[in-house]
Amino acid sequence: MVAAARSAVLLVDDHALLRTGVANIINQEADLHVVAEAGNGVEALEAFEQHRPDVTLLDLRMPVMEGVEAIRRIRERDPRALVIVLTTYDTDEEISRALKAGAKAYVLKDITADDLVSCIRDVLAGKTYLAPAAAAKLAEGVTRVRLTPRELSALRLMADGKANKEIAAALDIAERTVKTHLGHLFEKLGVTSRTEAIRVATRRGLVRMD
Repeated sequence: MVAAARSAVLLVDDHALLRTGVANIINQEADLHVVAEAGNGVEALEAFEQHRPDVTLLDLRMPVMEGVEAIRRIRERDPRALVIVLTTYDTDEEISRALKAGAKAYVLKDITADDLVSCIRDVLAGKTYLAPAAAAKLAEGVTRVRLTPRELSALRLMADGKANKEIAAALDIAERTVKTHLGHLFEKLGVTSRTEAIRVATRRGLVRMD
């Protein structure tokens, strides 16, 4: 009797130890096996081209090329490609970007081994999968305030530690206009200080504090 073919998995993460752990979990399953590993988005594209895996597990924050861009490019090469995001980042902005890029599932790295395997099988079966915590963040994002491009630019410069005068210079606007933008920004975020604004904006994925 011929054994059933095992579904090929591409594993993409810049942490080698994590890749080893996840690969061990997957390779214990009779119907799954890891055919290749990659440490960044560029390596992921090369491995995808070479192996054409049935499903790709991919982190978001990686060197050389970030995960969302890698998802887009993989899907450009093969619109039927199945990609699962496996990450520690759960802001509504991250989740939304990944799903719009074509990810079929979004799970966090605190997922159990059994749930991860179930997720892979669900995606292979044509289903989508969203971690409960990610689903909650995404629902929260539906009601997220919308900032103007100028407000967002001012917010990100503020998060970089720029004073109002420096923000004004960077955006080529008057300092009083910066104060107006920040006033609107604070009102939309429901905050009263720069520190609080940065904290809330980071939690909602509007700025990154890498």
